[in-house]
Amino acid sequence: MYKERISLFAVLLSVVALLNFSSAVLAQEPEPPEDKAAVVNGSVITQAELDSQMSMFIDRMHRSGQFPDAAQLDQIRKQVLQVLISWELLYQDSQKKGIKVSQEKTNEQFTKFKGQFPNEIEFMQWLNKMKLTEAGLKEKLGRDLALRQLIEDQIAPKVTVSESEIRAYYDNNPETFQQPARIKASHILIKVDPEADALQKAEAQKKIDVVQEKLKKGEDFTSLAKEYSEGPTGPKGGDLGYFTRGQMVKPFEDAAFAMKPGEVSDKVETRFGYHLIKVTDKETESKVPYEEVKERLGQFLKKRKVQQEMNVYVKNLEGKAE
Repeated sequence: MYKERISLFAVLLSVVALLNFSSAVLAQEPEPPEDKAAVVNGSVITQAELDSQMSMFIDRMHRSGQFPDAAQLDQIRKQVLQVLISWELLYQDSQKKGIKVSQEKTNEQFTKFKGQFPNEIEFMQWLNKMKLTEAGLKEKLGRDLALRQLIEDQIAPKVTVSESEIRAYYDNNPETFQQPARIKASHILIKVDPEADALQKAEAQKKIDVVQEKLKKGEDFTSLAKEYSEGPTGPKGGDLGYFTRGQMVKPFEDAAFAMKPGEVSDKVETRFGYHLIKVTDKETESKVPYEEVKERLGQFLKKRKVQQEMNVYVKNLEGKAE
């Protein structure tokens, strides 16, 4: 999957609920001409711009497995328009405050963005799907950089998160920092198709029996996995790393979690075939230590406060705007 595109747009979308723009207020305004979705202080947000941003947002939803119906699309369109209005207000404010973005920086951002695509053809297909030209994308990226600078200059400096706030959030939300029980294991897999006949299953069982005998004679599990395992982890000695319940198919999971570190299972059959499992480490359910999460938690709380400040900032701009 491609990485998130036009990051500020994604940030603003996440702030829609905080901005609390009133659909009723928009509805009371005179309807703009057909080619205009809205007019903000004389600057036009066109239907084409709205369609383009809608395409980006819907594309992001589809890639995350969400497929909104007609009623939801209508509501999303209103929210996206509200975001575009807030975006335009912020951009206009950035220009009033003299924030300029060089063409060099815009080109750097464009090159970085384009580099997320495997090749030129897929990039051009994406532009076409989003109803964008290269020049149009560069303009959006330039605005993105200007708005980032505005946030860094005017909003972020007002935000501080104290050690006591971080600690209070950690203490008051224990479930957020609960780490489930997990184990580290390796396996040797002899593949069998779920639709395999009795003869094919018997052949696979013979193969796994050979490996099992070698293990009983004291041969090294990692070496045998590299030699015999037909799974993708074979070259790594069968190492699966750490995993929690729900990450593996049930027969495999049930067998692995019932074992102690150092133990090797009997044959375990799953829809992938026959496995021999070795558990190498086991960790019980625990709470992630405060020191381990303090920095990331502080960043999260600061981002949330910045969003709240953006709410206030945009409301002030909106109050002065036509």
